[in-house]
Amino acid sequence: MTQSNEEQFSPEVVASLTNTLDSVMDKTISAIDRVNDQIRVLALNARIEAARAGDAGKAFNIVAMEIAGLSNTSTTVVANLKRRSRKTLSRISKISESMSASFKGVRLSDLARMNIDLVDRCLYERSCDVRWWATDASVVDALTEKSAKTADFATQRLRTILDSYTVYSDLLVCNSNGQVVANGRPDMFRSVGTDVSGTTWFQTALQTRTGRDYGFQTVHQSACVNNRPSVVFSAAIREGGLVDGRVLGVLGIVFNWETFANDIVRNVALSDEEKGTTRVCILDSSGHVLADTSDRMLKDSIDFSGRNRLFSGKAGHLVAEVGGTSCYIGHASSAGFETYACGWHAVLIQEVAVAKSPDSDDTRRSTTRRSTNRRTTTRRKRRLSTKVS
Repeated sequence: MTQSNEEQFSPEVVASLTNTLDSVMDKTISAIDRVNDQIRVLALNARIEAARAGDAGKAFNIVAMEIAGLSNTSTTVVANLKRRSRKTLSRISKISESMSASFKGVRLSDLARMNIDLVDRCLYERSCDVRWWATDASVVDALTEKSAKTADFATQRLRTILDSYTVYSDLLVCNSNGQVVANGRPDMFRSVGTDVSGTTWFQTALQTRTGRDYGFQTVHQSACVNNRPSVVFSAAIREGGLVDGRVLGVLGIVFNWETFANDIVRNVALSDEEKGTTRVCILDSSGHVLADTSDRMLKDSIDFSGRNRLFSGKAGHLVAEVGGTSCYIGHASSAGFETYACGWHAVLIQEVAVAKSPDSDDTRRSTTRRSTNRRTTTRRKRRLSTKVS
């Protein structure tokens, strides 16, 4: 099926055709009213001339009166037509608006579901990686023997892992006091010797009961990797690499969230025109922005009427005002993958387009407007982002 055929069945086209029909009806009724006015004037003039003619004009006066009567009847019919057509067109308009909201909302919600599923699947793998690597002999030895030689070997081992797992910014080995004793990229990040005992990822790993558990810190600017937006998974390094061994320290793996998140939100299946009016986000439960096509990662919080109700469900959509603009909002919450669920929310916010008649001036200028879409895309995104705070 061609794109033009698909557009014929879209809710926007239904709304546009409704507006066109409404416009045509108004113009036609106005034209009939003008004709009726002219007929009444002519009938009045005819009666005046008939009166001047005396008895000879009596028959002509009767005809003029009948013409005036028909004009009045026509006016009544047209008024009824106008009233009934407006009522019907209003119903059609409301139905098309409802169709559009449902159509758009379901699609945006489906796209949001795909985004959050990708996040869950990816982060699940990170939770597996950290528990596995925490049992590596080089990591265990670095905290058991506590020598420069074992620390160097751990660094080499971590560097080898990083060469294969490019999604990580760095890997950190910390003793039980929270001091970093080795990292995989010492040439890029000078974290060795620093104290990370106050970080959430270190504390949650230290509190785990077995090697099957892991710690975690949500999206933040990690000082360990020069304040890059990161997600850190962690696991206790245990004596002998055993699941129930004595805790020696913590392994922290710093996931490059910024690159991954931007790939997720910017590669959503939207048309070029839609991308100009749509903001794609990953949010935590309080609405804090964790990923964003408007480049407001960790800088914004998004709120709108009905957000808590929407976030309480697995997936859904609604129409709400965001910064004074009516928007379609599609949502999906983290359903989890295997043993992991991030607990976050994917949201797509798309401005509601105003339906216009195909014969309007704006439509006749559609070719020119399409040529300027690329220039306005950035401005629209900035406007949409500034409406949310």
